[in-house]
Amino acid sequence: MYSLCVRDHMMIAHSFHGETFGPAQRLHGATYLVDCEFRRPTLDADGLVLDIGRAAMVLRAVLAELDYRNLDEEPAFRGQNTSTEFLAHAIFARMAERIAAGELGEQAHGLTALRVRLAESHIAWAAYEGPLPAATAPPTAGAGS
Repeated sequence: MYSLCVRDHMMIAHSFHGETFGPAQRLHGATYLVDCEFRRPTLDADGLVLDIGRAAMVLRAVLAELDYRNLDEEPAFRGQNTSTEFLAHAIFARMAERIAAGELGEQAHGLTALRVRLAESHIAWAAYEGPLPAATAPPTAGAGS
């Protein structure tokens, strides 16, 4: 399996609900280092997984929707503990939507999986990974015959 990873970051504020979180129940900030890894079993005709510049631009666009925001005020996250694990899945879902919408170009048709990793520090991180919908797979030879 081939992979290509692009990296960016985002700064957010949030709070948590529940005694498990101790002092993090109060509003606090976090800066996340975000890695987005695209996977495919074969390279495209140009020998690439994906255009790295386009991948970086789409990741930046997704993170811009969250960057410098208080996630407690975001309607999409209402009532959720926006843990690192939760955010990794949320970014995965938003990236998968953009891939399906064609924002990563024709090369994205060969992508089969995606992994999003958020690092809270140099010693702690969480990730979400999974397959991409079949719609992003390349058409099979002889389809429609």
